[in-house]
Amino acid sequence: MIARQLETSIREMLTKFPILLVTGPRQAGKTTLLREMFADYQYVNLEFAANREFAASDPVGFLRQYTGKVILDEAQRVPQLFSYLQVRADEDREMGKYILSGSQNFLLADNVAQSLAGRVAIFKLLPLSHLELRGHTPGLLAENPEAAIFRGGYPALFQRDIHPAAYFPSYLETYLERDVRSVANIADLGTFRNFLRLCAGRVGQTLNYQSLAIETGISQPTLKKWLNILEAGFIAFQMQPYFENFSKRIVKSPKLYFYDTGLLCHLLDLNEAAQIGQYHAKGSLFENMVAAELMKNRFNVFRPASIYFWRDSNGNEVDFLIREGGEMHLLEAKYSFTPTAQFFKGIQFLRAAAQHSEGKNFVLYAGNEPQKRSDVEVLPWRELYTL
Repeated sequence: MIARQLETSIREMLTKFPILLVTGPRQAGKTTLLREMFADYQYVNLEFAANREFAASDPVGFLRQYTGKVILDEAQRVPQLFSYLQVRADEDREMGKYILSGSQNFLLADNVAQSLAGRVAIFKLLPLSHLELRGHTPGLLAENPEAAIFRGGYPALFQRDIHPAAYFPSYLETYLERDVRSVANIADLGTFRNFLRLCAGRVGQTLNYQSLAIETGISQPTLKKWLNILEAGFIAFQMQPYFENFSKRIVKSPKLYFYDTGLLCHLLDLNEAAQIGQYHAKGSLFENMVAAELMKNRFNVFRPASIYFWRDSNGNEVDFLIREGGEMHLLEAKYSFTPTAQFFKGIQFLRAAAQHSEGKNFVLYAGNEPQKRSDVEVLPWRELYTL
């Protein structure tokens, strides 16, 4: 198994909460991680019909079976359990007794908020990060950014040597049939599949809800519901603009990104890494890789992802604005193999507008050589794991 960075944070919280919950997309490695970490725990998979029926019809009897510590996999499949877990946790007062996992945050979030508030530590396990790939075998991190973008980070691609073009069609069908149907009454999955592809074509862009709804053939309320489904299933996420004015009118619509660039490439019908260099919006794919890695690097150490973008009405823009410890770090992502002065204009403009702001300035590019400029650090794409 490729070591997961999140393991450290999970162990730290094991003595502080009676219940731990690990969420994330399907096949990101949640079950593998938990069974490796907690081999002494009993393991129950609630995807199995017999387990699910028992837990749903007799929650008290179901939980009474497990006198020791237990992992309940795909816990969102039996929402009735959560209120009973609350009672058991309060009665037992034993830290780390119950570990839950689930791939559908839409269902989990409601039940956790209603029943387990204050009793549960919640972790998000995304596909493999660059740091995790470097830690296992340096050679697993692709030789160029196109290969890294095309492959993404789902563990099966590395552990079973599966080509992305063979992996993602079945992954997508599983997601549509098992996750989308479980949270939404969508009669025509073909329309939802088309919606996914339209979203993929808009990564790195500010969302125009009206335009996307019209092109998909659905209403705006339905569109927003479907975007929530993508976020709940850890397929895509919306990055919010930074709202501090800095004396300019600013864009207030979010940007859309996918958590995994391999799935993104599949949705765009890119079947080989070499096609990325010819793709008309290859810069957006590179930017999406950076956005996803920034999220992973924060979720994996159990800290909030305070990541935004900034753009004003005159077109001045910084790709990523990161708030940490009172500082404002700025980052531009550029799919280019040669740094140029143009890379720094957005950062320089925002620093001048945001007087007295403190923080570091970075440009991450597709080349391999770092550079130290007077006010900006230029990093090769391979060093994304440090940000």
